[in-house]
Amino acid sequence: MLLLEVISGERLPKPERGKMRVHKINNVNKALDFIASKGVKLVSIGAEEIVDGNAKMTLGMIWTIILRFAIQDISVEETSAKEGLLLWCQRKTAPYKNVNVQNFHISWKDGLAFNALIHRHRPELIEYDKLRKDDPVTNLNNAFEVAEKYLDIPKMLDAEDIVNTARPDEKAIMTYVSSFYHAFSGAQKAETAANRICKVLAVNQENEHLMEDYEKLASDLLEWIQRTIPWLENRVPQKTMQEMQQKLEDFRDYRRVHKPPKVQEKCQLEINFNTLQTKLRLSNRPAFMPSEGKMVSDINNNWQYLEQAEKGYEEWLLNEIRRLERLDHLAEKFRQKASIHESWTEGKETMLRQKDYETATLSDIKALIRKHEAFESDLAAHQDRVEQIAAIAQELNELDYYDSPSVNARCQKICDQWDSLGSLTHTRREALEKTEKQLETIDQLHLEYAKRAAPFNNWMESAMEDLQDMFIVHTIEEIEGLIAAHDQFKSTLPDADKEREAILGIQSEAQRIADYNNIKLSGNNPYTSVTPQIINSKWERVQQLVPKRDHALQDEQSKQQSNEHLRRQFASQANIVGPWIQTKMEEIGRISIEMNGTLEDQLNHLKQYEQSIVDYKPNIDLLEQQHQLIQEALIFDNKHTNYTMEHIRVGWEQLLTTIARTINEVENQILTRDAKGISQEQMQEFRASFNHFDKDHGGSLGPEEFKACLISLGYDVENDRQGDAEFNRIMSVVDPNNCGIVTFQGFIDFMSRETTDTDTADQVIASFKVLAGDKNYITAEELRRELPPDQAEYCIARMAPFQGPDAIPGALDYKSFSTALYGESDL
Repeated sequence: MLLLEVISGERLPKPERGKMRVHKINNVNKALDFIASKGVKLVSIGAEEIVDGNAKMTLGMIWTIILRFAIQDISVEETSAKEGLLLWCQRKTAPYKNVNVQNFHISWKDGLAFNALIHRHRPELIEYDKLRKDDPVTNLNNAFEVAEKYLDIPKMLDAEDIVNTARPDEKAIMTYVSSFYHAFSGAQKAETAANRICKVLAVNQENEHLMEDYEKLASDLLEWIQRTIPWLENRVPQKTMQEMQQKLEDFRDYRRVHKPPKVQEKCQLEINFNTLQTKLRLSNRPAFMPSEGKMVSDINNNWQYLEQAEKGYEEWLLNEIRRLERLDHLAEKFRQKASIHESWTEGKETMLRQKDYETATLSDIKALIRKHEAFESDLAAHQDRVEQIAAIAQELNELDYYDSPSVNARCQKICDQWDSLGSLTHTRREALEKTEKQLETIDQLHLEYAKRAAPFNNWMESAMEDLQDMFIVHTIEEIEGLIAAHDQFKSTLPDADKEREAILGIQSEAQRIADYNNIKLSGNNPYTSVTPQIINSKWERVQQLVPKRDHALQDEQSKQQSNEHLRRQFASQANIVGPWIQTKMEEIGRISIEMNGTLEDQLNHLKQYEQSIVDYKPNIDLLEQQHQLIQEALIFDNKHTNYTMEHIRVGWEQLLTTIARTINEVENQILTRDAKGISQEQMQEFRASFNHFDKDHGGSLGPEEFKACLISLGYDVENDRQGDAEFNRIMSVVDPNNCGIVTFQGFIDFMSRETTDTDTADQVIASFKVLAGDKNYITAEELRRELPPDQAEYCIARMAPFQGPDAIPGALDYKSFSTALYGESDL
């Protein structure tokens, strides 16, 4: 009974103390009953034979006890106890020369197998290379002594008996070898536990590196966006066209050089994020939540804000260039009209202040009156020009012209001078009319000349002004309108020439009459300063300006025809590229839905498709070059196409991002399939189920579509309390961010998780418990002893102190650490 208590570790019923035969038989029966309760069948073994000293029966019972409590529990790969023990010995001694364990008798005679078992687990106790196969007694005694001294295995066998026996006792050797198995099984469990922990920690460390890389890439991209947006939002206007053109060139450089690499970084960021989430799901880890403000959606929001700022900046640049162009035109027009007016008013104030009528004759007075009337007519004719000058100055102020102060000062000077001329004209007229009552003569011919010469002179000045007037047009229709107006003006020249000849005829007639009557005229016509020479000079000037105006209009017409060619050239290319991009986007959508062939075939097909898209890039570059020529020519609209360069750029960037994202999804599906052991048929079945309920072919399922898909696959998620609870649990797995949709990747992850097994927190806790020797805590010393240095330090740095009642100084809580690895608690 004592033997059974020691070997089984359990308490037996209290033995009877008497020394009579009946007492002994009762005690033996208690032992036999205990053996039978452990499932051991005792055949032909009775208490009386044992008490009577039957050696055969006694030895048989002892072997039965040993077999049940020392050997039967041994099992390797679901074999019997004997076969399992033999297989364990073969595996442990396989690397050793001269050792070939095939049984439990003659394979152990030379003693090398015993020494090999010890050396395999405790190499510091045996110098195996010094053992000789031809010295079995020494080998056996060495193994027995080391086992007894260092492993607490009693010396059950005698070396000479084993060597001198042709076939050593199998049961004795099996019993002795089982002691080695039990002695070393703890080390085996520790090794297995350490391997499991190393695997789990390696996955965790890799994921942390991926998270750090994502955070850095996201931070860099956000920093570039946040640095670029203020530059795009800086709308401080420049004073000159050259400065604004430089801003436009800087913006083109940003579009061509600085932005494209950031588009690639943004796409790579999304790919890295999706790959990381897939790896976390495959390793049964919680989903990665980036730092606040660094989610993929945050990146997309910032990117959208950047593109809005970019679009607004480009529109502002073009509008500002138009404004400056308009301002330059208005300023030049203001200066031209102001110069003409100032030239006309030069000396007029002095003339109006003259008091020549005080000493003039009657004829002189009449002449002065007529001259003054002609001046008033001329003054009234210039009223429109003054109003035009004031209107142009007002428009320059409203458009915020940079040199408005000088324009305002000049305009104010002209207006003040005009008021002064009006006042002086009125004063002189009153003086002349007062004097006219006393002096009366008239020279009708000179008067008629003056009256007709003054408006004709004004007409010529206006014509010269119009012929020299600057113009700005943006379309072929506008320049053709100007040419038509110019042709209309030229058609009036013959009538004007007749009027000129008539006016000159009046002067000639006056001279003829004076000559005929021997009248000496006192110099020029007293009623006007417009002499025939002035009329002829201005008429000649008009004749010279007409062909110059013709050339200027023709040059502008050629420029607009060139611009029209640029518009048609850009439109022709854009009308090809735009539909091509749209077609490719639709084809990618169909490919991502249909997914014919194996995932590898799909991936190769998509990569070939991606290369065909990349090979199309020269067409985009050609379009960019044509667009640059259009902008340099200051062409702002194009009626030949609905596509702008901005539309083409956005479509191209979306196309590159979509094909990259689709390739990444297939790569993640391959990663899921390989990690979870999903067959191609299963993957196609999952895709068919998903596509069946994806009615809009958008690549995702809504909650109701996903529920219908689950019901078709046999899940009990009907509309009742239990079904709703199960569906909410599944949704929390496939949609951890509560986006309200289920992607195909999330669907695949869920189905693979349902059909395969993964590490769990409980398994990792059990492994740590083995390393800790069944304690509820573990020490840093134990971690450094059982784990590689880097992973041991990883655990020590992250494990919280153990707070239990049996805690010791330095005790670490491996349970909370294990649950945190799988997102069931916080580190």
